[in-house]
Amino acid sequence: MISKRAKYAFKALRKLAEQYGRGPVMISWLSEQENIPKRFLESILLDLRNHGLLQSQKGKGGGYMLRLEPERINLAQVLRIIDGPIAPTPCVSKNFYVRCDDCEDEETCTIRPIMVQVRDANLSVYENISLRELQTTRSDLAPVEGHLE
Repeated sequence: MISKRAKYAFKALRKLAEQYGRGPVMISWLSEQENIPKRFLESILLDLRNHGLLQSQKGKGGGYMLRLEPERINLAQVLRIIDGPIAPTPCVSKNFYVRCDDCEDEETCTIRPIMVQVRDANLSVYENISLRELQTTRSDLAPVEGHLE
């Protein structure tokens, strides 16, 4: 499950993608538009700026804007910045690998192969949705009732 912080980041970035190329967007406007507490949003935007996804401009007419085109930022990048590892267990993380302390041998672990599949399924969605795509309704991603893949 993604955190509320990640959900807010997605919402704010979607708005910034809509405004891409129009200059900086004020935090107060973003906060109001997406119903995100301003202080919470400030912290999220600062993290995203510190990781190179956003740039900020101070002073009158200042605010935040995307540093990269919306097509070049995907949801996996954002999740890793905000929530850390996407993998369900640390032993299958691509970027934050840690050996499980309760596992004798990763090669014979019966849970690890399943967690690799879960990680890969999540990544196939997160890595293939950019901020540009997040702007549009993605009804094709909605689960089909009674259908499990």
